[in-house]
Amino acid sequence: MGTKGFKEKYQAQEHKQASYPPTVATQTFTLNTGAKIPAVGLGTWQSPPGEVAKAVEHALRTGYRHLDCAFVYGNESEVGLGIRRALETGICKCEDIFVTSKLWCTYHRRAEECLDEGLKRLGLEYVDLYLMHWPVPMNPQGNHPLQLKLEDGSRDLDTEWSHVQTWKEMEGLVKSGKTKAIGVSNYSVKFLEELLPQCEVVPSVSQVENHPYLPQGELSEFCRGRGNLIEAYSPLGSTGSPLFEEEGVKEVARKHGVGEGTVLISYQVARGHVVLPKSVTPSRIEDNLKIVKLDSADVDLGFPDKQ
Repeated sequence: MGTKGFKEKYQAQEHKQASYPPTVATQTFTLNTGAKIPAVGLGTWQSPPGEVAKAVEHALRTGYRHLDCAFVYGNESEVGLGIRRALETGICKCEDIFVTSKLWCTYHRRAEECLDEGLKRLGLEYVDLYLMHWPVPMNPQGNHPLQLKLEDGSRDLDTEWSHVQTWKEMEGLVKSGKTKAIGVSNYSVKFLEELLPQCEVVPSVSQVENHPYLPQGELSEFCRGRGNLIEAYSPLGSTGSPLFEEEGVKEVARKHGVGEGTVLISYQVARGHVVLPKSVTPSRIEDNLKIVKLDSADVDLGFPDKQ
């Protein structure tokens, strides 16, 4: 969308009402463990304190069965509360919910400790997927448990520990039963090339920022043949992103009779990616679960100048 000739191509078509009306996303993908993961999940990054539990409960009531969480988000206790409320009111069963959490950088030497703390906050016995949030070990004895900086403002890194060593620790978490699968987040091809030859357990997913301005084509192609599913966070672009104003996005939205957000979320699913839109607004939570089937022309978003 937005490339030269894209607008003309769509103007040459008769924009009828969508052949595939928006439907609640029930599609799943299969991890390399054989487990099913819902294609659309509720992201909880930067969700305001005091609103997360209601958002999670509403999402589960609406039909979501996939929740994406992390230690560093600081709201896993609220996520856990939302899950408990949903279970207590019979909205769903615990085993029906796919929950992801993430290992924070200051815990690279203490992977099991970080997971145990998360499980306690979430009120769960295990998570379905546990990710290394960044391949960046940080000083576990630094001046802050989350954001460590030296006096000069640089990051307080743990230079005597590697992300490969962390992965070995995480492989033990699968054997313990505290997580059903493990994966990585914010990894580039370079880091995956370092990690994969050392793996006993191949990462199930790579979670990265992904949208038409940042399609991650090289990474997607690299992961495709290695049993490593892409998960897209920030699928609508960053705060203030002009994606909703891209003429190509608008054209596809008009073609299918849906909003621009639906197009951007459906784009990820059509590419074979799990997608993690976030919101605490009930109506938007509901809308984000509705997707349309995009054809090849819709998916050919292009943006060659932004690859």
